[in-house]
Amino acid sequence: MQYDIIFLLGEVFFDHPMSGVAILKRLLEKKGYTVGVIEQPTKEEDIISLGQPKLFFGITSGAIDSMVRNYTPLKRSRAEDEYNDYDENVPDRAVTVFSNWARKNFKETPIVIGGTEATLRRFTHFDYWQNRLRKSILLDSRANILVYGNGEKQILEVAQRIKDKKELNNIEGTCIISRELPEDFQLLPTEEEVIDSKEQFCKMQIMINNHQNIAQQTGKRYILQYKSPKYTSKDLDEYYEMPFTRKIPVEHLRSFEFSIVTHRGCIGNCNFCALRLIQGDKIISRSEESILKEIKQMIRLPYFKGNIDDFGGPSANMYGMDCHKCHNDCIKCENLDKSHTRLLNLLTKARKLPGIKNVYIRSGIRYDLAPKAYIKEIVQHHTYDTLRIAPEHVNQTVLKLMNKEDGSMNEFIEYFNSLNSGKELSFYFITGHPGSSMKEAKKLANALKGMENVSLQLFTPTPMTVSTCMYYTSIDPFTNQKIYVPYTYSEKKEQKRVVLDVLY
Repeated sequence: MQYDIIFLLGEVFFDHPMSGVAILKRLLEKKGYTVGVIEQPTKEEDIISLGQPKLFFGITSGAIDSMVRNYTPLKRSRAEDEYNDYDENVPDRAVTVFSNWARKNFKETPIVIGGTEATLRRFTHFDYWQNRLRKSILLDSRANILVYGNGEKQILEVAQRIKDKKELNNIEGTCIISRELPEDFQLLPTEEEVIDSKEQFCKMQIMINNHQNIAQQTGKRYILQYKSPKYTSKDLDEYYEMPFTRKIPVEHLRSFEFSIVTHRGCIGNCNFCALRLIQGDKIISRSEESILKEIKQMIRLPYFKGNIDDFGGPSANMYGMDCHKCHNDCIKCENLDKSHTRLLNLLTKARKLPGIKNVYIRSGIRYDLAPKAYIKEIVQHHTYDTLRIAPEHVNQTVLKLMNKEDGSMNEFIEYFNSLNSGKELSFYFITGHPGSSMKEAKKLANALKGMENVSLQLFTPTPMTVSTCMYYTSIDPFTNQKIYVPYTYSEKKEQKRVVLDVLY
């Protein structure tokens, strides 16, 4: 059998709505295409196992960037860490590797790249693992087109264009290489300018977004980004209602086998996070009817035991905060409905469905957004044992550089404890972020004395985030002020050690 489309995937494939490739595969098949998947290819010979596709190869490293997957924040190989149970099989820079294997063996077959790794390397970017700027991944991969962010609408348009033998230009939510610069494109500083000037790199960083046509010149060519298409609640309802088997073949991933995605996007705009350039900085909530319908379908599965593992999105309590009137910062907008009314009503209906024992929220909430009525409700009815929050730090200077300065962790803890629920809180913190010297690390350590259920992570500069821009330039791109950045491995390790010493 010759497939229309073959996906090369850097992780295990599972037919589940939490898998991006599974959604694309189901959607393409719904439209009449035949789709094959080659999971975790480790050598060039693997990619020829299904032959040549009629239309194109779709290539992604998976949900996690391959370099983040393979290396610690101190650039140690996770595979060589004797204390780390690591069994992944994805090569470094997997998208580029897979693409070049495909190009070598199937010279005329179009290549479409996408996913996290491609999305965050669409323009000139800082590569932490090589400690230098790299060109757009479109150039290294020799792909025909890059799909950034959520890719359902894009992949259908790309498939139709290739089927009809049409050009792959002017497709919203994609990037291509062009010899010409069309009208109505916002020009970023050129590749040469950002290499020569850290100030120009900062200027580029604050210009990058998903809602504009953007171009960057590289030599005599341009990287063209066409603005993202508009996704709606109706679109998400269609995608998540498709008949997934939900079976997950890998045991350590089964903790979300019966999870429900309620919305996409994140209005948090944390500077160290790339979600705004992947899922977008606006919330798109599914309809209540669609979510309840998916739960009812799940109840009928013979291996479902009555418990929903997780219920939410990037931040579980942003459901219902949809607003697309402007491109300003939603989380700071006084007009945005943050009452959680829609979410509370949905949670009540979900847990009362026949066949449902529990609806758990495990993925974490934004405590600075959560009203007391919501906190009380989820602690009483939707917390298994631990409610996860991510204060990230305690120093206001560092928090401001993270864009996480709102809300009071101590006030939240005090109210949570007053509920006497028997449940616990777990916390996520970051050290080594730009702005954090040993002084700030010691302040964090002092604040965490006596706390339990604390996870501590060293900051990892990932492509195209604001915090990575700060790391590379030692400049706050919004103020142009110089900031302290811990660069040496010895200081990074020491910042982590002083905090861990008070925890263990």
